[in-house]
Amino acid sequence: MVKKQETMNSYSECIEGKCRCLICPHMCLINKGSAGICGVRENRDGSSVTLAAYGLVSGYAADPIEKKPLYHFFPGSRILSVGSYGCNLRCDFCQNYSISSSFSMPGGPVKTPDVIVRDALTLSKNAGIAFTYNEPVVWIEYMTDIAQLARENNLKTAMISNGYINAGPLNDLIPLIDAFNIDLKFFSNESYRKYTGASLEPVKSSIAAIAGSGRHLEITTLVIPGLNDQEEEIAAIAGWIASECGRDTPFHLSRYHPSYKRSTPATPAETLASLHRVASGILSFVYAGNAPSLDLSDTICPGCGSRVTSRSGYETVHLNIDENGKCGKCGREIYRPANFSSAC
Repeated sequence: MVKKQETMNSYSECIEGKCRCLICPHMCLINKGSAGICGVRENRDGSSVTLAAYGLVSGYAADPIEKKPLYHFFPGSRILSVGSYGCNLRCDFCQNYSISSSFSMPGGPVKTPDVIVRDALTLSKNAGIAFTYNEPVVWIEYMTDIAQLARENNLKTAMISNGYINAGPLNDLIPLIDAFNIDLKFFSNESYRKYTGASLEPVKSSIAAIAGSGRHLEITTLVIPGLNDQEEEIAAIAGWIASECGRDTPFHLSRYHPSYKRSTPATPAETLASLHRVASGILSFVYAGNAPSLDLSDTICPGCGSRVTSRSGYETVHLNIDENGKCGKCGREIYRPANFSSAC
């Protein structure tokens, strides 16, 4: 067992032995010897510390960037992916519960920011560093230090998150993060409360703030049978994305598989295909993930219908696209030039 790493919590207010965590909308008021909902931000003798969040790594790999999923940010490249432990939501369908639950923390290698940046610089065809696997919001200090050093070394950064974060910490992160993929799990506050222990509006606010900042943004919804697989809900999500973020915002419909406390059978492929058709009538770029049999992960030009990028598993091949990310047939912009050219 590796000893838990700890660092001072930069986002807290401690008064008379109690500490208020300011990172996410839970705003946990933590008594001495206790931790917040995420399980890793603790009151240690009247001071707020973060456990298992600085340098203790649960996952560390050079992944295809499409695995995040990020399809329109240096498509075809790799990205060094880093994860720790803990999460500020309590989803009974969590697909990464073994690391998102801090109570199952087995320990792991300790990676300092300089080591991570050094490793990222040595990888071929590497876009940068992704904060992923567990919820990176709960280890914001570690993420910030890595991102600052990455920027100094001309590496890009990506954050894969549930978006449940207060405006202040998010505004501190946005200048340091180049790309975001945010989970939008449901489109009703009741469902968020019941199945995640959180609420919808803060997630929508985070997404809108990222979209308004001009940073690269993609959005994912895990489609769970009986919970959010109705066409009306997916249409509402897609419509909101179109109005708040723009029709060209990539939207990923991800296939659920039984996990953690939920034994509902996996999402039927035909359900995912039907929801893909619904969302594609509203948004320009819709993808179906974890369902290779559907062949719905290619990028199709909304202007002329040409297949510009083919994806098989995590293998990406550009078919009909110029060096600036525009359709080779009709000239319609598919990828932002700054997020594409070096990947070709």
